Amino acid sequence: MTSRQNRQLHVIGHPLVQHKLTLMRRKDTSTTSFRALLSEVSMLLAYEVTRDMSVTMEEIETPLMSMSAPVLEGKKIVLISILRAGNGLLDGMLRILPSARVGHVGLYRNHETLAAVEYYFKVPSEMEDRDAIVLDPMLATGNSAVAAVERIKQVNPRSVKFVCLLAAPEGVATFHERHPDVAIYTAALDDRLNDKGYILPGLGDAGDRLFGTK
Repeated sequence: MTSRQNRQLHVIGHPLVQHKLTLMRRKDTSTTSFRALLSEVSMLLAYEVTRDMSVTMEEIETPLMSMSAPVLEGKKIVLISILRAGNGLLDGMLRILPSARVGHVGLYRNHETLAAVEYYFKVPSEMEDRDAIVLDPMLATGNSAVAAVERIKQVNPRSVKFVCLLAAPEGVATFHERHPDVAIYTAALDDRLNDKGYILPGLGDAGDRLFGTK
């Protein structure tokens, strides 16, 4: 991994994130618990991915006196979920960023070629004034993330960041080969992919565990 890629990869090592991730990895964790934990972790990831948001000072009145206090500078955030598992991250993110707009990218993975195939795309208008945060729990081969970000870049957002729960080194390399300008925020960089394109040690299929469809 190059030094530039290292600068663009942010592994969130906060103890609460790591503890909740461990609970999610356990194969006997129920669908209900998995769903709740993913929402909780996504709130913590939202805190990290928005750390560099700009603020401006505004004059306000407290119950006791006037003061100059920081407020967000007016950035317009769009949370873009890669269907279907991205919706698990979306729930928690919206709790922290309730005024954010929401977009969706529908992709499925061809299990023979591992290539991403688009079937749905809907984002807010005037993306030129908006900062896109793309959500997908697993960055495995990287093909879906690459395809989603390529599609999102076509509508010219002001900036793009990618948030996932787990990443594989192969996926990070593939993603940054195509999108070296897009930072990745993840709770863990796992060991590798298996021959079916799943992350090891991983936590299984995030969509199946989130929606109970396994």
